[in-house]
Order: sequence, then C-alpha cells, then structure tokens
Amino acid sequence: MTGSETELNPATDAPADLSAPALRLRYRIRFAKTGLLRWTSHRDLARLWERLVRRAQLKLSMTEGFHPKPRIGFPSALALGISGVDEVVELDLAERLPAGELLRRLTADDQPGLRIKSVQLLPEGSGKAKLLHTVYRVTTPDPDLGGPEIEPSQVRDAITKFLGQATATVTRKNKPLTVHIAEQILRLEFTDAIELTLAASDGATLKPTDVLDLIGCTDWIAHGSHITRTEVVLKREFEATDTEFLATANQPPHDGESPKRCSE
Repeated sequence: MTGSETELNPATDAPADLSAPALRLRYRIRFAKTGLLRWTSHRDLARLWERLVRRAQLKLSMTEGFHPKPRIGFPSALALGISGVDEVVELDLAERLPAGELLRRLTADDQPGLRIKSVQLLPEGSGKAKLLHTVYRVTTPDPDLGGPEIEPSQVRDAITKFLGQATATVTRKNKPLTVHIAEQILRLEFTDAIELTLAASDGATLKPTDVLDLIGCTDWIAHGSHITRTEVVLKREFEATDTEFLATANQPPHDGESPKRCSE
C-alpha cells in the first residue's frame, strides 16, 4: 500500500451510497400567532420561520436550483393585523427526528407572539396540506376607542339580508370581483361577536374585512374590533397517538390568545 492509499474498514468506513435518494420527511406544525406578531406580514412570517428552523439546527430539505431554499409551506396565508390561534406550517427535513424533539427545539426559541402547539410527522407520500375552510371571530368595536354602540338585531338583520343574495361584489386591485355567497360563506352569524367560516377556493375568495364591508360594519376595525382566525381546517388530517409521530405542547395562553382554543 502506498502512502497515498487509505485502507477502508468495511464495517465502519464504507463509502456512502451516492445514488441513494436524499431523506425528505414532512412535519406539520400547528402554532399561534398573537400579540404584536399579528402585525407581521405573511412574507415576514415566512422569513421568521426560516430563521427559527436554522437556529434550531435542523437538517433541512432544500429546493433545487441556483438559489436553494428550505421547504417551508403554509396552506393559507394570514392577513396583516389578524391573529391566528390554530395556524399551520409544514417543514421538510432531511433527517428523522421524533416529534417531541422537534417540538422541544422549536419551542426553545421562545419567539414573542409565536406559540408552537403541536408537531406531527406525516406519513410518507402524504403531499402538501390543502385547505378546506377557515374560521374567524370578529369582536365588536371598543367604546373607549370611539366605537359605535352595537344593536345586535341590526347586525343580524344585515347578515340575513346579505346571505339572501346570490352574489356579492368587492374590489381587488381596483377591479371588481364577484363571488357566489353560498359557495364561499359556510357560516355567518352574530352573538356577542361575528362568527364567520369561509370555504377554500381555487379562485379569488372573500376576506373577513370584505364581509364586514358587505354587512355595513366597515368602521369596526378602526374602532378596536379584533379579527382572530380560530381554526385552519385541512382536507386531510392524519391520526397519530404514538409520541414518535405526534407531540403536543402544554403551555398557558398569552398575548391575548383565547384560553378555550389554547386548551384544546
């Protein structure tokens, strides 16, 4: 053997199989975005998640091309100013971690306004999350901020009239957009707050602020009304009980998050 040759130990030093496909495992994470973080745009939230997973020292599955990026996906963007207590992000990792270990690493970052609720390792070939519908709660205006006194019967009458229409038209980028109300609004009612469920669509969809405008509550937000997305419902969920595949955090609510939603 010459000085430039290296003797391999077949048991420990065998060369790697370069033809083997890279490991790519998908994790679904439920999280809350509350407090001042609700004033972060979706683009900035995505950047925050990129920084978070890098600080967690995760081995990320990257996209191909000249500018590879970590595979991080959101089934539904959350609009600026809206809180979310049951948001979804999916990460693709090039390493296998127990769900509890990934939860521990993400939670350790302790980003203000961001609460990791659960981590689930998805079955192979599960595909990207697809949105089914979203649920919102809109509080009434704050009288201390000049909000008008709300007459519940008037709000309910406006909702009834609106739901009785076949279509509604809103403006998007200075262009009119007409939607079929029954196809997009699965639930709209008023008790002590407006409860709204919006169906997912391949095309343009109504926003909670659109609905407020259409029922004559345009000034609610300016007078302290708060919109919270309470649920993001996906077309496909996966049952898991093994702690290898599912880990759930037990943390108290904070930053204005609903205690009821946090305890679920």
